[in-house]
Amino acid sequence: MWRHIASNALTCLIVGLFLLAGLVAAGNKNYRAEGPLEQAMCLRVESGSNMRAVSKQLDDAGAITSAALFRLGADYSEKANQLKAGSFLVPAGASMEGIVDQITKGGQSTCGTEIVYRVGVTRVGIQVRELDPSSNRYVALAEFAPDAADIPEAYQNAVSQSDTRYRIALAEGVTSWQVLNALNNTDLLEGDVEAIPAEGSLAPDSYEFSPRASVASLVQRMTQAQSDILAQAWANRAEGLPLNSPEEALILASIVEKETGLAAERQQVASVFINRLNQRMKLQTDPTVIYGITKGEGILGRGLRQSELRRETPWNTYVIAGLPPTPIANPGRASIEAALNPDTTEYIFFVADGTGGHAFATNLADHNRNVAAWRAIEAERADN
Repeated sequence: MWRHIASNALTCLIVGLFLLAGLVAAGNKNYRAEGPLEQAMCLRVESGSNMRAVSKQLDDAGAITSAALFRLGADYSEKANQLKAGSFLVPAGASMEGIVDQITKGGQSTCGTEIVYRVGVTRVGIQVRELDPSSNRYVALAEFAPDAADIPEAYQNAVSQSDTRYRIALAEGVTSWQVLNALNNTDLLEGDVEAIPAEGSLAPDSYEFSPRASVASLVQRMTQAQSDILAQAWANRAEGLPLNSPEEALILASIVEKETGLAAERQQVASVFINRLNQRMKLQTDPTVIYGITKGEGILGRGLRQSELRRETPWNTYVIAGLPPTPIANPGRASIEAALNPDTTEYIFFVADGTGGHAFATNLADHNRNVAAWRAIEAERADN
């Protein structure tokens, strides 16, 4: 009888082991399989949270098939104690294994709220924005000037969140004075810098930073980025350009940057100045006159006077020959590359055409006709 009982027990044990193995295999397959989430979601993991709380969030959102299996998988992979605080963009169909990997590897948050300090040519603004998982695009929650009397609640809420990301975004064509002034007046940065960086030495781009970072560290990053861009563009420059150094290329790029905002025109505009340099013609470009007046400290805010076009300054290219002594702004990568790889044209003139672009000409007669057309457009706009 005991032998019979032992035999039955052994049989049950074997069947149980097979069932357990099947359950483990099925659970493992489910853990790694595509999840039920139909639309990407932003998962916020608070500081001090745990896998039980996170699994409930995911289960309530319909992102996983089993909260218990999610926790078992995290335990089995020895990641249950590696949970990181932050906001994570969980893509549609994400597996439980993928989500566990995502929320335990750390690094920067991949969704949630951003505060962006935008340094533009005419103004500085602060934008609070949040990622919309359904479109994977940021939506503005608030925009205001740094000196605004009323600070939006969205900004105050964002600053209080530990996983908010911060950026400084420089527009192409800003001057070094404008950049440094904005950085020194950013409340989340520390250590004002007094010396204005060399004009043209800062790369227009978006720079992520942490609260209480130093102004000097951001300036150094911007300077290094511009140095790398210029070195690469200079190494890949076209042959036969009337530019003797990367510094001269940067000066020309800054003029190109200030003369056009159309990407498609940059190389054409650059070709005009290259042709003028080759023919020893004065560059005669208004932005250099303006820089001679403002020194890059803010904007002129009005049209140029004839007396200013005739006034001699180191930057007035209606008066001086060749390039001015320094850049007149911080050019972006595209303008630097355009200056060093311009179109091959015979253009030596251009003027606004009323569409946001320019009309180009190879001779003075055609240019005068283009100027007359532009004056007519200006007059019509003034009447309207």
